[in-house]
Amino acid sequence: MTSHNNKLRGLAALGALLFATAAHADIKVGIDLSSTGPAAVIGITSKNAMLMWPATIAGQKADYIFLDDASDPGAAVRNIRKLINEDHVDVIVGPNITPAAMAALDPVAESQTPMITLIGSASVVEPQEGKKVWAYKMAQTDSAMADVMTRYMSNHNVKTVGFIGFADGYGESWLNEFSKFAALRHIQLVATERYNRTDASVTGQILKLMAAKPDAILIAGAGTPTVLPQRTLIERGFKGPIYQTHGIATPEFIKLGGKDVEGTLFPTQPVVVARTLPADHPAKKAALAFANEYEAKYGPGSVTQFAGDAAGVYPRLQDAVTRALKAAQPGTEAFRVALRNELEHAHELVVPNGVVNTSAKDHVGLDQRASVMGIIRNGKFVYLSQ
Repeated sequence: MTSHNNKLRGLAALGALLFATAAHADIKVGIDLSSTGPAAVIGITSKNAMLMWPATIAGQKADYIFLDDASDPGAAVRNIRKLINEDHVDVIVGPNITPAAMAALDPVAESQTPMITLIGSASVVEPQEGKKVWAYKMAQTDSAMADVMTRYMSNHNVKTVGFIGFADGYGESWLNEFSKFAALRHIQLVATERYNRTDASVTGQILKLMAAKPDAILIAGAGTPTVLPQRTLIERGFKGPIYQTHGIATPEFIKLGGKDVEGTLFPTQPVVVARTLPADHPAKKAALAFANEYEAKYGPGSVTQFAGDAAGVYPRLQDAVTRALKAAQPGTEAFRVALRNELEHAHELVVPNGVVNTSAKDHVGLDQRASVMGIIRNGKFVYLSQ
């Protein structure tokens, strides 16, 4: 009889364990994107990729709550506060513009909610202290992109560069990082200009840049507002190479720029040039699989770096949530803390835009395997060897 009771107790304990495992609450993912406004070309492709995410994360049902910040940092903060305080999300994904991501640090740190941003600037995660310990970033850093770009410039005899960038955090970050690597490679920055994302003309700035007679010009911006300075350079007769940042890699840039953007040189990540990557690139398989799936759904040539970054959020969550569930239930502060901690422990995790190895000091986790040079040829983004 005792043996029979022991078996019953054992079965009851096993049943309770299985019930507890199956009884996890839904995982709530709050998503803030710029689906309208000047950064919509980034936000829309990011959302398209997220709409392809599976309905579960680590075996648990996932609720994805999308909000549009209209490319406005103030609206982004209001959205994020709503997601945290009213929807009680376990993690924030986004924003996708630097000023909004920086402004979001306050609410995510106050509520102890991890945030995975989609911006280029490393300013939201570096240095890893204070509020920034709650932030992670999917896109390769401006520093790594400036590194690969200046290496290419140096290899192709560029000695002097003129710079025009956004008059915001994106432009500031790029100016700082480019200046650092340019100095390292003995490339002189001979003129610096700024412009706003909504400007209708940059003729004055372009004339000043051209007066400095640089070997090449770098335009530091993102999305379609980067076409304006390049078109103005072409119209004013600039004949040197024109470099852009990884923020241009959208079909809208090519469509709007047309012949004026042919030959544009830019650093990028694997998804953008998936079909022309070397066969031995460690992310080629994942990049190509995602590019094919995305374009089957949204049309040929539609994939972007931003879509690739957004696609990579899911395996990052899947990896971290699997471990965090062992520590706490979704919907609790303990789970949010555990998830933040586990996001630091990605190891050789292949995502469409690279290979991720995070740590307490590194909340990006991408190395040079996530940075390549590209060129626009015949209206397509193509891999360019060093």
